[in-house]
Amino acid sequence: MTVLDRIKKVSKKRGFSLTQVNDKANLGKNTIYSWKTKEPSINNLKAVADVLNVSVDYLLGKTDDISTSMKPKQVDIADDDVIMTFEGKPI
Repeated sequence: MTVLDRIKKVSKKRGFSLTQVNDKANLGKNTIYSWKTKEPSINNLKAVADVLNVSVDYLLGKTDDISTSMKPKQVDIADDDVIMTFEGKPI
């Protein structure tokens, strides 16, 4: 699957057209469509990844994990299954 194919797939899942993603990423006219024949710059690819809330690695096909694991997850500290530690010791 190409970068363009992955962008199309995620855009559809998020309810965006490619034109909308292109505009939200502040790219030049039809920039994403041009990626059918040429490679995107890393800055443009990062902008699209941010709009779609996926990682650049996902768009490049280096991973099939669509989530952005770089962002911290929210934890409910009242949950009995949460174990909080500091420097390996329970709090």
